[in-house]
Amino acid sequence: MKNVTHSFVFLAHWPSAGSFGLNTDILATNLINLTVVVGVLIFFGKEVLKDLLDNRKQRILSTIRNSEELRRGTIEQLEKARVRLQKVELEADEYRMNRYSEIEREKANLINATSISLEQLEKSKNETLYFEKQRAMNQVRQRVFQQAVQGALGTLNSCLNTELHFRTIRANIGILGAIESKR
Repeated sequence: MKNVTHSFVFLAHWPSAGSFGLNTDILATNLINLTVVVGVLIFFGKEVLKDLLDNRKQRILSTIRNSEELRRGTIEQLEKARVRLQKVELEADEYRMNRYSEIEREKANLINATSISLEQLEKSKNETLYFEKQRAMNQVRQRVFQQAVQGALGTLNSCLNTELHFRTIRANIGILGAIESKR
């Protein structure tokens, strides 16, 4: 530290007579050299630095302008996309409503067709029941008639004797003959 103080003191005591000498103190000479270099850099580098900063400023402004233009373009595209989305949503709602209407019509048609089919099935069932009833009644009639005939034959065979039998035959032949003669 003592050397540094001596260097500054030494600089203050330079003779003003115009003699030129070498300063061997490194700290003092470095400080002077740095001051000179910084002064030269500021003096000559000011324009270069100013040009660099102006170029940088222009690039930043240009980038900001481009960004603004891109933002405007993006906003326009977003608005167009929103309009398209609304249009598609309207079309989807319309399609959905049409499909619901169509589904309701098909549902009504299906219900009507099913109702008609059920009525036809009911009618067919009733007809089938009627025919089955008629067939069952005919079978019962035939059975009753067969049993009645068998019972009558059994009664006749047990009650009739030969003479009565011959008289019945003759009476029937007489009736047949009268019918024949009228013709």
